[in-house]
Order: sequence, then C-alpha cells, then structure tokens
Amino acid sequence: MSTTLQKKYEETIAPAMIKEFNYTTPMQVPRLKKIVINQGLGEATQDKKIIETSINELTAITGQKAVQTLSKKDISNFKVRKKMPIGARVTLRRDKMYEFLERLVRVALPRIRDFKGIEGKLDGRGNYTLGITEQIIFPEINIDNISKLMGMNITFVTSANTDEEGFALLKHFGLPFKK
Repeated sequence: MSTTLQKKYEETIAPAMIKEFNYTTPMQVPRLKKIVINQGLGEATQDKKIIETSINELTAITGQKAVQTLSKKDISNFKVRKKMPIGARVTLRRDKMYEFLERLVRVALPRIRDFKGIEGKLDGRGNYTLGITEQIIFPEINIDNISKLMGMNITFVTSANTDEEGFALLKHFGLPFKK
C-alpha cells in the first residue's frame, strides 16, 4: 500500500531532483527517512496526568502509539530526578510517515492563525525541525477536551547531504516555506 505522496515522490519529485542536482543514479536522490514528533513537558514533574494526555493526543494525531521520554540525569533547579517522565515522542516511518506529512501540509498547517509560511532554516545536514505552538491545529484533537495548550517539534530526517538538497526535497513535498 503506497500513499499519494509516495507515488508523487517516485513519479515527479525524484525525476525533478535528478534534473535539478544532476544526479547520475536514482539512488543519489535524497529521501525522507523518518518524521519524529516530540513534546517536551517540563510541567510533568508536578502533574503525572500531563504525560498521559500528551501520549493520547500524539497517538490520535499520528495514528501510532507514542512513548514517554525519561530524563537522563538529576537537575535540582528544575526538580527533575533521573528516569523521570519529562516528555512524549513518536517516530513515523514509511506509509504512516507519508500519511502524516500529507495531513500536516494539507490540513493542519493551513489551520494556523495568520499563517504566512514556515521558516526555511535547516540543521546543516539536510534535516528540518518545525516547531508548532498549539496541538489544536490537528483535526484529530477535540478542542473541548483540551486542558492545556502544548507545543511540539516535528523533525523531518532526510538522507540529503546538504541543506540545499534537503530544502528542495521538502519544498517538493509541499512544505510551505516563507519566500
């Protein structure tokens, strides 16, 4: 089962990238490896229900069970002990990754108030992290059941070697970068 974005990648994006960057083989074309959605929840040290709520929301948004992340060391200033739950994350690959990307680009991002595009700053290795301030932009979340607005980071991991290639790949996938 392949998604429409996967077909689009194979039929139009890959040939366009080959032409744009003069690749000699189709294996040189950058691919989208995975999408990692991460929520850091500092308030979870006081209230354990926040983690459960976050895991349920991420699971509803992505269609894949989210896992809690644990602290690596003690930090007394933040009242954090080693192995305390401090966040939630989910890693999407293959079909679920493409389905999530399609929903993000076509449904969720246009629902952001005063949306003018996303920043085009990549990490130097062709990967991009998008910060979202409210989880309610996703239609899977029922606004009436929200107790607290929580943001998240969505990281697009590509096989691109440079930022230029990664940027071109994500732009072909339809991410609305600012001009």
